[in-house]
Amino acid sequence: MPKKSLDGLTESMFYVLMAFCRGPMCGINVAEFIDGKTRGRVQIGPATLYTILGKFEREKYIEEIEVSGRKRTYRLSERGLEAYREEVARLAACVADAESEPDVFGGEFHA
Repeated sequence: MPKKSLDGLTESMFYVLMAFCRGPMCGINVAEFIDGKTRGRVQIGPATLYTILGKFEREKYIEEIEVSGRKRTYRLSERGLEAYREEVARLAACVADAESEPDVFGGEFHA
């Protein structure tokens, strides 16, 4: 099977796509969403965020829909939504695999 260009999303990439599932956003809105959703566990700086947005735009996961000065607003494309759904399924399979194994502390593992 051919490898996709962004096969295997990083945690930050995953949360950026999750943010866009809510609707169109600019970079600051995405960063605020991620901070709130993860209760500060995932920190994404401007350089990382704008690198991800650039990759996602090149890969057609998002599309720019508005520019107002330096503020750029993007929305999720069908391709981006599919990538997000595939990553959710992959992560769910990982959790299911982990739950089927005995935990290192004895007994069954429960997330």
